[in-house]
Amino acid sequence: MTAADDDRIAHLVRLGLSGTEAGAYLAMLDTGPTTVAALARRLGRTPADTELVLAGLVRLGLAASHGPDRSGVAPIEPSLGLGQLANARTAELQRAHLAAMDAYRTYRRQVHPQTTDDLVEVVTGPQIVERILQIEDAAASEVLRFDSPPWHTGGTANPTEIRNLERGVSYRVVYSKSAVGNGDYYARNIRPCIAAGEEARVLQSLPVKLGIFDQRLALVSMTFGDAEVNDSLLLVRPSSLLRALTGLFETSWRSAYPLHFGARVPPALRPVQRRILELLGTGVTDETIAELLGISRRTLSRQLEQLNRAAGATTRFQLALYAARKGWI
Repeated sequence: MTAADDDRIAHLVRLGLSGTEAGAYLAMLDTGPTTVAALARRLGRTPADTELVLAGLVRLGLAASHGPDRSGVAPIEPSLGLGQLANARTAELQRAHLAAMDAYRTYRRQVHPQTTDDLVEVVTGPQIVERILQIEDAAASEVLRFDSPPWHTGGTANPTEIRNLERGVSYRVVYSKSAVGNGDYYARNIRPCIAAGEEARVLQSLPVKLGIFDQRLALVSMTFGDAEVNDSLLLVRPSSLLRALTGLFETSWRSAYPLHFGARVPPALRPVQRRILELLGTGVTDETIAELLGISRRTLSRQLEQLNRAAGATTRFQLALYAARKGWI
C-alpha cells in the first residue's frame, strides 16, 4: 500500500468509515467490479468478513451489487454517500459544541450565579488579543466593525481578515478619520483589506470600538479617549444589547462616506486619481492625503486640478459630490 493510499484511508476514516471499509472501497476502485471471493483474497480476509465489510459499504452508499445474478460487487460514485457522512460528522461536531457550551454555562452559573454572566463577559490583560484572534478566525459569514485607534493588536496587518475574505466571509467596516489618517495603518491594514474585498466607509469619529461576528457575538472596547482609563474588552452574546449594537452599526454605516470605488468609476482615471477621490471624503488634510499616497503636495494639487476640470468643480466638496452622484464611490 502506498503513502497516497494511507492518506486516502485516513481521510475516509475521518468521515466515519472504519479502516477496513476504507481499504475495501479503495481496493474496489483499483479492481473495478469484482466478486466477494476475489476481494477477500485481495484484502487478505475471509469471505465472511468481507461480506460484512461490503454490507457496510452498501449501507453507506459506496458500493452496490453487480452482475447479471447480482453476485458481484462494484464501487459507486461517492458524492452522495460521502456527503451524508460529512453531514453526520458536522452534526456530531455541532452536538459536541453545544455540549461544551452547556458545560461552560453551568460552570459560569456555579462560579458567578448572576444571570447576566451568560450575556456579557469582561476580558482584560493579555487575554484580550487572544480572544480577538480566536473569535475573528471562527467567523463564518459576516463581520461588522467600527475601527479606530488604539488597536489591541498593535495596528499591524490583519491576515485573518484576508483569509476570511478569501473563503467568503463578508466584511463591512466603518473607520474613524484618525484610523485613515494613520499612514502606517492605512498602508498595512486598510488598503490590503479593501483590495481583498472589504467594504469600507469612514466617519469623523466613532462612539465605540466594535466588532460583530455572525450576529452572534460582539466585541466592545473603548475608543482612544477612554482607553487609558479602561483597558478592557466586553464580549456581548445574543441579547437586546447585541441587537442595539447591531442597530448602531447599521445607522452609522448608512451615514458614513464610502472609502472605495463603486462599479461605475471611469477607466480613464489614473490609479493615483482614484485613490485621491477615495480619500477626499474622509476629512483628512491635503498633507495627510499626500503622505498616505506617497506623493508631494505639488503633485496632489496638480491631480486635484485635473479632477476638478473633469468634474466642473471648484472645491473638494463639489468634486466629492460629483463622484458620488456619478456612482464612482
